[in-house]
Amino acid sequence: MSTAELAQDFVKFAVDAGVLRFGEFKTKAGRQSPYFFNSALFDDGAKLGRLAEFYARRLIASGLAFDMLFGPAYKGITLAAATAVELARLGRATPFAFNRKEAKAHGEGGMLVGAPLCGQVVIVDDVITDGASKRESVDMIRAAGGQPAAVLIALDRMERGGSDDKLSPRSAVQDFELAYAMPVISIATVADLLEYLRKQNDPALRAHFGRVAEYRERYGV
Repeated sequence: MSTAELAQDFVKFAVDAGVLRFGEFKTKAGRQSPYFFNSALFDDGAKLGRLAEFYARRLIASGLAFDMLFGPAYKGITLAAATAVELARLGRATPFAFNRKEAKAHGEGGMLVGAPLCGQVVIVDDVITDGASKRESVDMIRAAGGQPAAVLIALDRMERGGSDDKLSPRSAVQDFELAYAMPVISIATVADLLEYLRKQNDPALRAHFGRVAEYRERYGV
């Protein structure tokens, strides 16, 4: 299966699971978005297992050389663990680690949990909004002796930052890639979402195409 076909399957899965929704949603930047992706709604074992399949297959399809996974607290913890399970099922046993929000003062202590951070490390998370948590992850991985190799996310909104009267020329993903000279690998993008809506026979779903397209035209890269 091509990455384009994988992306279309993922968008359908996210819509069917109620994780990708349409309507009126206020973004972190204060914009009124016609769609919203809430990965917290992958909230049972069946959906999480299916989600992990997409992460693992997209990572393998990228051809990227990697040694382990890292999940930023909090959403990234579950995503990295589930992806590691799926990679093992596919015959590629892969260590993973994650961080705490606050250092533990007893037991093993510290901020990091799991396998020692070493080699080429892929950061696994749901989206990149402003890149702050990913930058923290990069710093932690490097400080522990690992080498950040890429960020793996579910959906790239391909959206420019800044205010409406002064939009950034780049998206948060592009800014991150430029600052850290590493790729951001997404299972799907808003362009894939538009392609999915465009091809729908269901009038209720196809009706969202225009508003998503207008939003993309206004804020997209």
